[in-house]
Amino acid sequence: MFFKTLKLQTRFAYYSSFLIFIIVTLAGLLFYVTISDALQTQIGNRALYLAETTASRGDVIAAFHTDNPSEVLQKISNDIMHAAKATYVVIGDKEGIRYTHPLADRIGKSMVGDDNDRALKKGESYISIANGSMGQSIRGKAPIFDTNGSIIGVVSIGYLTSELDHLYLLYLDNIFYTMVIALSIGIIGSIFLSRNIKKQIFNLEPNEIANLLTEKNVLIESVREAIITVNDKGEITTLNNAAANILNLANNTTIIGDNIEQHIPNTHLLNVLMNGEKQLDKLMNINGHEIIVNRVPMKVNGKIVGAVASFRLQSEIEQMAIELSQVKQYTESLRAQTHEFKNVLYTISGLIQLNASEEALSIIHKEVQGHSSLTQFITNRVKDPFLNGLIIGFFNRARELKIQLIFDEDSYLENFPENIEKSLIISIMGNLLTNAFEEVEKNKEQQRIVRLFILDNGEEIIFEVEDSGNGLAQEKLDVLFSENISTKDTKLRGYGLRKVISSIHDLNGSLALGEGDLGGALFIVSISKRGIIINE
Repeated sequence: MFFKTLKLQTRFAYYSSFLIFIIVTLAGLLFYVTISDALQTQIGNRALYLAETTASRGDVIAAFHTDNPSEVLQKISNDIMHAAKATYVVIGDKEGIRYTHPLADRIGKSMVGDDNDRALKKGESYISIANGSMGQSIRGKAPIFDTNGSIIGVVSIGYLTSELDHLYLLYLDNIFYTMVIALSIGIIGSIFLSRNIKKQIFNLEPNEIANLLTEKNVLIESVREAIITVNDKGEITTLNNAAANILNLANNTTIIGDNIEQHIPNTHLLNVLMNGEKQLDKLMNINGHEIIVNRVPMKVNGKIVGAVASFRLQSEIEQMAIELSQVKQYTESLRAQTHEFKNVLYTISGLIQLNASEEALSIIHKEVQGHSSLTQFITNRVKDPFLNGLIIGFFNRARELKIQLIFDEDSYLENFPENIEKSLIISIMGNLLTNAFEEVEKNKEQQRIVRLFILDNGEEIIFEVEDSGNGLAQEKLDVLFSENISTKDTKLRGYGLRKVISSIHDLNGSLALGEGDLGGALFIVSISKRGIIINE
């Protein structure tokens, strides 16, 4: 619980220091054990070498054939013991009886340790560790052979293990100092490393990083725009569901780690990675979709570490533009209606001041009756309130523009079926009426006529928009469905027909064009009530 309350930098320093302490301690113990084994092996090999050398000396072999072997062999043993700094050099006969010993009173007694059989019986030279009369020792043993090859004795040269402990302690001191230095360097390095790591993660704590990661995942999934991020190698690191839908990926398919060009060959994200320049509102095609894309580099300390691409279907953006246009039209209609009513109010006010009360009442009754009659007629013939509002708004707009808008008395429409997107219907009618208004504005005031007809025949919904304008030229009719053309002269307007055609296509409907009785263009839209919106 204590460590959980510590900051990341402190925790990292503690954990890494503890880990370094464990590693250094284990390494020191292993080094000590290795050195101990090496020293023990080295001492044993030295003892064996001295024993074999002594056993092969001629004066040692000759001494066994004298009347008093101990006298000759004791002097030889003492010389070897002092020269080799051995603890003892013992020479015994084939029965294991000592001829020599560092302690004279033990000469003539049996050798202790019960480890002479291999030398005396098998003639082997070897190293053993056993408890002798002077304590536990590492001893080298070698048999003594006479000139006939018979075993006549044994040589045992040993070093007490207790004397090796001092040598071990000398190495242990060096190991300890080395461990302390290594541990100090490791702790200091851990502190600097923890500070550097904390700096690299912008001084954030683990819970803050987890929260940011959660927020990031929720954020990219909550936005409607498709988002893809890549690292500096062009490998995909993040994408949301909107991007997966545009790329036509299955729900269980992951492309994290793939190069972006594998899935979007015409991407320009790699160019952004190279030059670090933003690319905003660029048009591209992905799997047959017209896409508006923004590409922005990701930089850390001035270095490009990746890039982000966010994109949306162009049709969605156009739909938003259409909806904003409709809001603008409603606003303009309300403004026109307010303007008209102000004029009427000014007239009524003047008549009252002139005491012409009857004329004022006549105007009031006329306006109320006219407005009420129009509203009642429209609501009786069209049941959908949104479409009612649109039509009334266009009537007000037509009044301001001095256009005669005729709502065909045979029109009739029930509420829209749930499987038909209402906003697309409103978009279609709004664009057609707007285009018709703009077309008849070129005519004289008496010739500005637009007719609207709406019919629900039970199987399909039919719209007719007819105007008294100049109509559409035949060459425009021929290419209207195949090209993104404008019937206007300016480059900034006139793409309403393109959106109309797109919306009709989404509703799986049809559009017919021709010349109407008013002399201008006639647009006939047919939408099946059983139709299903096509999402491409």
